[in-house]
Amino acid sequence: MTDLLFTLYPWVKSLHIMAVISWMAGLFYLPRLFVYHVEKAEKVQNAPAIFHEMEEKLIRVIMRPAMIVSWVCGLIMVLTPGIVDWGEVWPWTKGVSVIAMTWFHEWLNARRRGFLSGQNRLTGRQYRMMNEVPTLLMVVIVLSVIVKF
Repeated sequence: MTDLLFTLYPWVKSLHIMAVISWMAGLFYLPRLFVYHVEKAEKVQNAPAIFHEMEEKLIRVIMRPAMIVSWVCGLIMVLTPGIVDWGEVWPWTKGVSVIAMTWFHEWLNARRRGFLSGQNRLTGRQYRMMNEVPTLLMVVIVLSVIVKF
């Protein structure tokens, strides 16, 4: 099994990076869609329905599959012997940040459901501020993996 994990490692790592890029693109774009949804949708006929469809497809077709592939590939890499030294700090900071990013993903999905049910309570300014969360988490994750502090 170890030989197989070592053989597959570069492929799994490549797939992981591609999935993370796709997931991050969605995490950056969805809060921006929410800003426009809050600030512009009511001014244009049928716009709320268009925003609902765009937001739902972004989560269902791009973000959720990318998140799942990111997690699966990440776990495969973690299980590859010799890749992670659990005595260092970086795997823990990365792990906590990835869990936080997953929580943020689900928080965004809950906000989308709030729009659908007419229960959105956040402003465009609040969504703009939330748009910084994935950036901060990405910084911690990348520094954790590259610098290995």
